[in-house]
Amino acid sequence: MKKKSFTLLVVAAVCGSMMFSSCIGSYGLTNKLLSWNKSIGSKFANEAVFFVFWIFPVYEVSLFLDTIILNSIEFWSGSNPVADTGTKTIETENGIYTVETKADGYHIEKKGEKATLDFSFDEKNQTWSMKSEAGETKLMQFKDADEVVMFLPDGQTMDVELNAEGLTAFKEALQSQTYFAAR
Repeated sequence: MKKKSFTLLVVAAVCGSMMFSSCIGSYGLTNKLLSWNKSIGSKFANEAVFFVFWIFPVYEVSLFLDTIILNSIEFWSGSNPVADTGTKTIETENGIYTVETKADGYHIEKKGEKATLDFSFDEKNQTWSMKSEAGETKLMQFKDADEVVMFLPDGQTMDVELNAEGLTAFKEALQSQTYFAAR
């Protein structure tokens, strides 16, 4: 009877953590595992490691830990214990960039240039800003879960719904401003 009660308690706790957290989460552990697999080398080696990790339940365990524990911690505390931090180098057709993850945003430098960009999130005001040599510019502010205020280049603001229609309207407004500013 005692074992049955304990099992029932564990099942109830697992179901409760999924039902009451309402969190999709970033799946930081699983994403780090997949990123590591992609960095191994050839596509054949990646595929071999992928299958081995499914046979020996490495991916299943990481998904379980992310879903039940880490995403719940992320939902309630606001940060994921295994979230990406540190510095990464990214090679693009426009150059090599160093991206440093900070507690409140990102610091970006292009190799061979002195100019840098800092993107930061102000938790109190729910605002993302960009800082460069030219100064600081507000980019957006969260109004609620479904809407943000976007700061346009001409100093005006635009309320944007966080859906396909809202993003399309914002892109059109931005393109029309860019067009008229260039003339």
